[in-house]
Amino acid sequence: MRTGMIILPVVLPLLTAFLLQPLERVSRPLARLAGPTVLIACAWIIWDIGSTRGGVPFTVMMGGFAAPLGIAFYADRLALLFALAVPLFGLLLWPRRERAGRTREEALLLLLLAAGSGMALSGDLFNLYVFYELMAIASLGLMAAPGTGRAFLATIRYLFISGLGSILTLLGITVLYLKTGALNLGQLAQLGPDHLNNPLGLTGFALLLIGFGVKAELFPVNTWVPEVYATAPQRVSALLAGLMSKLALLVVVRLLVLVFPQPGARTLMLFLGLLGMVSGELAAWRARDFPRLLAYSSIGQLGLAFIAFSLPGPGGMLAGLAVALHHLVVLPALFALAERWNGSLDRLTGAAAKAPFAAGQFVLFALSLSGVPPLPGFWTKMLVLVGLAQQAQPLHWVAFAALLMATVVEAHYMFRLALGLYRKVEHAPSRRPARWDLVTAGLLAAVLLAVTLTIAPVTDALRGVARQAADRAAYIATVYPR
Repeated sequence: MRTGMIILPVVLPLLTAFLLQPLERVSRPLARLAGPTVLIACAWIIWDIGSTRGGVPFTVMMGGFAAPLGIAFYADRLALLFALAVPLFGLLLWPRRERAGRTREEALLLLLLAAGSGMALSGDLFNLYVFYELMAIASLGLMAAPGTGRAFLATIRYLFISGLGSILTLLGITVLYLKTGALNLGQLAQLGPDHLNNPLGLTGFALLLIGFGVKAELFPVNTWVPEVYATAPQRVSALLAGLMSKLALLVVVRLLVLVFPQPGARTLMLFLGLLGMVSGELAAWRARDFPRLLAYSSIGQLGLAFIAFSLPGPGGMLAGLAVALHHLVVLPALFALAERWNGSLDRLTGAAAKAPFAAGQFVLFALSLSGVPPLPGFWTKMLVLVGLAQQAQPLHWVAFAALLMATVVEAHYMFRLALGLYRKVEHAPSRRPARWDLVTAGLLAAVLLAVTLTIAPVTDALRGVARQAADRAAYIATVYPR
């Protein structure tokens, strides 16, 4: 059956990653084409399945066993949307420069993308943990790729925090298994309200939230972010901040909706998201070099995404999706510009004179991040503000006020940098973004402008995705009908 091909976006990159180095010994041009060709094939498979199914969710069980024993892959509109983003952003951010160790970097990148597809599509908690670990291992290799002392120190720091996240995730899975005897998300969705609506169940959620939150830049396990994003290749930072963080966030959202539909879990997520948003935006305001500014801004935006997803019902799911997808488009583009525009912000003063196109792209993304209408960033923040205003708890009103404050702070440091780019100086900076970095940012700018011009139909489409993703009963009926 065609739906059975849904496993190929995981299997093909994994297989290609292990074959790249032997293939390079046979033919270097063929090895260079292998990765992009596989990613194009994966994108086509996901698109074909999504268009054929017409948005109807389905599940595929591996190993010839029925749920809950088989390895479950679940595909609804939300899963297919993020699964499609994996090969597309992999292609967009694929290594372009010939250098020593490129084949090893491409193999690690394929492992990372395979793990990302697995996290988007897996319907089993233990398999999600396996893909989480594969993502961590591949990330470590990519972070250390520059080979500098700073990169190694940042990688070691990430290793310790990621290891802590792995332990907490495994403890959370253990709590859920001891309480329910299940790991399949459909079965957990059936058993969760009866077996996990208690302090021990909330503890399990907290462990999973913090564990998966390492990759999703959740407070307080996001201290690795500034150093890693400042020292890793900027295209690697773009993938981690833009794409992989959303896949970890997607896992948390699935658990929240399916397994922990209780106010305590949402309150905890709201509280940690609030701390992440405020701390990230204030740190970005104080940052004095471009990659760290983007890193702290990413922390703040992901804090906002956690706040949005903590809101109940399809409205919260819609707001969270809007924030996550906006961040998915904007942050990789800004990191692409930072490939050459790295270092102190003072060194970028007057850069628009030598790189007007890049400066114009930065202004566009800065305006959208700051929430200036009619760009998509304005509508995403409006969705969150409206959702917060509809809640009656004091913490929601605190988050409402904090979001307004964070928006002002964000606008200040973004406009400060934008004005610096256009300031007239005697000697403008000679370094400008490379041509392919400009193409990458330009393609994402085109996406941003297209969404701006079609905001109503895009919102309607996302509302359908959110309504389906928030439907626990439909998930259970698809995966584990009993």
